[in-house]
Amino acid sequence: QVQLVESGGGLVQAGGSLRLSCAASGRTYSSTYAMAWFRQAPGKEREFVAAISRNSNTDYADSVKGRFTISRGNAKNTLYLQMNSLKPEDTAVYYCAATALTISTMRREYDYWGQGTQVTVSS
Repeated sequence: QVQLVESGGGLVQAGGSLRLSCAASGRTYSSTYAMAWFRQAPGKEREFVAAISRNSNTDYADSVKGRFTISRGNAKNTLYLQMNSLKPEDTAVYYCAATALTISTMRREYDYWGQGTQVTVSS
């Protein structure tokens, strides 16, 4: 089993910044897992935001490129998402996800999910 716990969400004004964290643990968790952030706004499908591979290769949704940065802690069991220049359209519940497979933008490739953390950006 793998447990993922997100933190760091909150309310911020447009143009502001937030840093999300995701702590990974569990008997079967491996530092070789690829990890990702997805988000889901009210009434919308859950969508890909950013992902990072075991070798720290990264991929981003076009909507967040240049504003968001995904990274992992040195022990590889913590995932971060630095979000700058936030916009009201970034408002969503943000989910951390992990997979034993390779890095992917596809939701179905991820086996493990956190409970999510709310990010609200006011205009």
